[in-house]
Amino acid sequence: MRNFTFDNKTTIIFGLDTQKQVGREVKKYGRHVLLHYGGGSIKKTGLYDEVVKSLQDEGISFVELGGVQPNPRLSLVREGIKLAKEHNVDFILAVGGGSVIDSAKAIGIGVKYDGDVWDFYARRATVDASLPVGVVLTIPAAGSESSTGSVITNEDGWYKRSTNSVVMRPKFAIMNPVLTYTLPNYQTVCGVADMFAHVLERYFTNEKAVDFTDALCEATMKTIIKHAKVVVNDPTNYDSRAELMWAGTIAHNGLLGTGRSEDWASHGVEHELSAIYDIAHGAGLAII
Repeated sequence: MRNFTFDNKTTIIFGLDTQKQVGREVKKYGRHVLLHYGGGSIKKTGLYDEVVKSLQDEGISFVELGGVQPNPRLSLVREGIKLAKEHNVDFILAVGGGSVIDSAKAIGIGVKYDGDVWDFYARRATVDASLPVGVVLTIPAAGSESSTGSVITNEDGWYKRSTNSVVMRPKFAIMNPVLTYTLPNYQTVCGVADMFAHVLERYFTNEKAVDFTDALCEATMKTIIKHAKVVVNDPTNYDSRAELMWAGTIAHNGLLGTGRSEDWASHGVEHELSAIYDIAHGAGLAII
């Protein structure tokens, strides 16, 4: 087993109606928020109104930026950085799945940097500071709600690249399985493929004497397989939605890689697929 340091300071707030606590959690870190989200589904489901009310009840002002796409775009990240600077934002709240969270993280590190945020993804600069980010998770898949990473697509050449730093871990992640009930089956199974691949990239290791993390990986994969089959046929099964949501977080919060050498070649190949063909990350991983 290799030496390792495991440090994950994301507070997980899990369960029914937890999204109503978001204002109270944000208030611990900031008073001027950038509310970041995707294509508008959170408005159709009523989640947007719940989040706004919770922020307002705590006296928190906010500006908003929607429009995050799957395989989040650099152009929107740059727009978010500009907006955050103009409004003296001190906290970024991501309401959505991995793409929204990755975009929020990119904005967070971009606000603290004098150059172009793409420098981090092109390996021309190292991340050492970020605005604090919080999450209300709606899609269990990427594990970005408590990971150190962010993946962004640059439309100039359609390059999809990642960057990582412990300062990018969200301060909190609010996770209510009920918020995933309305996901289409395709989006659900793409998420399942994504989280399963996160385990595989760590499970197939050359490292010896990692029995404990082997067992953790196997338990995570078995849980994903079992409950994915349930939710495809019973989308509002709370217990199975909860199992998948928590498994998706554990799959990519760093725990399953402790003491091990990891791979990530499959993810690297997939990034080229989804950058060029704009397919869902989970679908691309299933192909690979």
